[in-house]
Amino acid sequence: MTSFTSSRLARIRYALWGLAVVAALVLAGLYMTRTPAPQESGQATRTGEAVIRSEFTLTDHTGKRVTEAAFLGRWQLAFFGFTHCPDVCPTTLAYMARVLDMLGDTAERVAALFITVDPGRDTPEALAEYVSAFHPGLVGLTGSEADIAAAANAFRVFYERMEQDSAPDGYVMAHSGYIYLMTPDGQFETGFREGDQPPEEMARKIRDAMERYGE
Repeated sequence: MTSFTSSRLARIRYALWGLAVVAALVLAGLYMTRTPAPQESGQATRTGEAVIRSEFTLTDHTGKRVTEAAFLGRWQLAFFGFTHCPDVCPTTLAYMARVLDMLGDTAERVAALFITVDPGRDTPEALAEYVSAFHPGLVGLTGSEADIAAAANAFRVFYERMEQDSAPDGYVMAHSGYIYLMTPDGQFETGFREGDQPPEEMARKIRDAMERYGE
């Protein structure tokens, strides 16, 4: 893989940080919508509708067309990235793999999804080779440009093609770096970022979420 110069890496990282700020604002807004409004004693409480949702029609790394319904009943860990990513994606997928390992038998109740933002290069075959290098439980998902845009919109993920002469094929993809934890019915539970906590703590938080959910 072609090496990036320091200045160009800096520009890409600044763009990613900017996208991460936007995504953080979206996540903050989500938490606000999920906060129950004050109610008088004895009244039922209501929460707002989550703006982040698991909703997609994509092709998995085996070539099978799937929707979010294929993963209902399991918790989802969803991360958007691309196989030519120089740093954020491989480190995040390695981190997710460690979390899955630490979950032990509980990992069977989790669908770990890697959704590409670079469908032009990330074919099912390319994704199959890529995700298998990290963990056998990872599922790679791709599709048309429209398919990916719709999935990213549902998860409120931001991504952008950036021209870069020294990169493979002359471009890279800037994208937000959150790992989304979705409940078995496809609703947003919380978001993580690799580096914010060690993998054992993320595994513990996932178990805690499962307990709160009644599993």
